[in-house]
Amino acid sequence: MQVSNDTALYKAPRTDLGQNQGMFRMHTNYPGRLLPDHDDHGYGPLARVDEAILDPDTFVGMHPHQNDEIVSYVPTGVMRHRDRAGNELVMDSEHLMVMNAGREFWHEEQTLADDPQLRLLQIFVRPHTTDLEPNIQQGPVPDSVTNEWRHLFGPEESDAPFYVRNDVNFYDVHLDEGTSVELPSITGWDTYFYVFEGAVEANETTFGRTEQGLLVGAEELTVTAQEETLLVAFLINPDAPLTYQGTIGR
Repeated sequence: MQVSNDTALYKAPRTDLGQNQGMFRMHTNYPGRLLPDHDDHGYGPLARVDEAILDPDTFVGMHPHQNDEIVSYVPTGVMRHRDRAGNELVMDSEHLMVMNAGREFWHEEQTLADDPQLRLLQIFVRPHTTDLEPNIQQGPVPDSVTNEWRHLFGPEESDAPFYVRNDVNFYDVHLDEGTSVELPSITGWDTYFYVFEGAVEANETTFGRTEQGLLVGAEELTVTAQEETLLVAFLINPDAPLTYQGTIGR
């Protein structure tokens, strides 16, 4: 859908890509696929965004990542993380985790039998450089204020509480029905957004649950919640230097 001669808003429905392993299901979103004739499944440093669903008593065994920045955003349920660096961490709606995998990082994930169903986004950012020092960040997120954007991660020099090693900023917002907000913006950067719950209207187009949009070449777009909604948005520098050597980000 065209906004003007120089800007465009693209929409994609719920993805049919992913995998189903019974108690572990995944829907894989490729932001670059929203842009016609784009030769990369990612969009600049944002490689992909997976919606993962783990039923109670599910285990994902120890596995490695290289040259990926991996963010676990958990609005619903509990994710339990263990890694070879000796960390045992818990993520939920009040905590975020970033694995700056660098040259190599091993981890596993699980839910316990008495945990609620887990539904999260695993976000894969391409770093600017290969084989960086591995690191892990985990901690509480700022309190959410209804109808206001919350900045959760950004580049190393940003004021966000967590960082990734490239030009991607991540925000979420809980919207009341009928509330309008502007998408976050930076001059020269583009915005990818995903409706985790609910529905929004933008540019006379409705984006429902698990649908996604990409705004290119514009700094302003108003979205209006059609019902109570959880919306996430990524500000992306499409010209950022990056590596395609990641386990996921290649």
